[in-house]
Amino acid sequence: MEPIEEMSLWSGVPQAPVDPIYSVSLAYKADTHPQKVDVSVGAYRCPGGKPFVMKCIYEAEKRLLGANKEYLPIDGICDFNRNSAELLFGDAMKGHEKRMVTVQALSGTGALRLGVIFIRKYLPAGTIVYASRPTWTNHHNICKESGVPSAEYAYYDTKNSRLDFDGMMRDIENAPNGSVFILHLCAHNPTGCDPTREQWEAIADLMAKKRHIPFMDCAYQGYASGDLDNDAFSARLFFERGFELLSAQSYSKNFGLYGERAGALTIVSKKADNIPRMLSQLKMDIRAMYSSPPTHGARLVATILADPELRALWVTELKEMSGRIREMRQALLDALKERNVPGDWTHITSQIGMFTYTGLNPAQVKLLVEKYHIYLLSSGRVSVAGLNHNNVAYVADAIADAVANVQ
Repeated sequence: MEPIEEMSLWSGVPQAPVDPIYSVSLAYKADTHPQKVDVSVGAYRCPGGKPFVMKCIYEAEKRLLGANKEYLPIDGICDFNRNSAELLFGDAMKGHEKRMVTVQALSGTGALRLGVIFIRKYLPAGTIVYASRPTWTNHHNICKESGVPSAEYAYYDTKNSRLDFDGMMRDIENAPNGSVFILHLCAHNPTGCDPTREQWEAIADLMAKKRHIPFMDCAYQGYASGDLDNDAFSARLFFERGFELLSAQSYSKNFGLYGERAGALTIVSKKADNIPRMLSQLKMDIRAMYSSPPTHGARLVATILADPELRALWVTELKEMSGRIREMRQALLDALKERNVPGDWTHITSQIGMFTYTGLNPAQVKLLVEKYHIYLLSSGRVSVAGLNHNNVAYVADAIADAVANVQ
């Protein structure tokens, strides 16, 4: 008998592009150079360059020793959900709790995915989700894989290293009425460039006129400025203005719970009687995707937020972490000035949060990687958390070389 030619059902599966952030991180790990530097990954590092676990997390974990590992409800831990909404919206939500629904999610990514699916199902067909140019690349991936059209709005003026406010307002004005706009709560990823409070007010005015829906991406509350209330200004502004909105909260950065996947999705409605039905549909989507959320990270967050002593420790640590980021921004700027590197580098300290958009072009980045073993994204985005007093001079030397010799 002639052998049957082996064929596979999956032969037509194309190779997907490698995620740029993970590919750079993998290249760094494989490099054996003694002076290698990783300023690509969006994770906090201690002054010695090592992963960092917050003291408040250690203390909360002690209290959770022996906690059961039973399934959570589909929408997660009730206290975690309530505390998440209160953390974001503060006193503004008092008396309005029945107009919002919060569900536990698989960090910010999972919250965004749940929210985009909800948009696909319950907003008019063809509703466009707008993300800033540039933005976190996963925003568009999430929309594409959820079957929702996405587009860009102007955000960053690369020539002058500042917010392109006029372009942003123009694109908000020109978008079809009722569009969804993903807005970064604070510490914009990847630019570190945020609107001022006055600009946020103008953005809210125009979005109200156009009946647009804000979708707040909240990855850095408390980690940007060290002040939880200050960092939540934009979300509270839209809430107080009466917008129906969505918010995706992540506790990866501000609690250091990267691998625990703790996050929350909140949707605000004008009418309280919509909420039970909205919750029922969110639970149905969660049930179909992953059944129920993981326990440990959310229990840690709920424990810390509910305990005054642990919460105070957390706030203190947030201030220390954000302070170290500001310190390293200043150190890099000072080092570049000492070396008389051509150009205006003051945007390094005027930006905020984990990332700085350096202005380095792909060719200059290539030199940093290949000659100096400094790993960053081709866009020139640097994770300031990867800098410390042991490597900042080395990084400045490399930037000086790149700027002088590569156009």
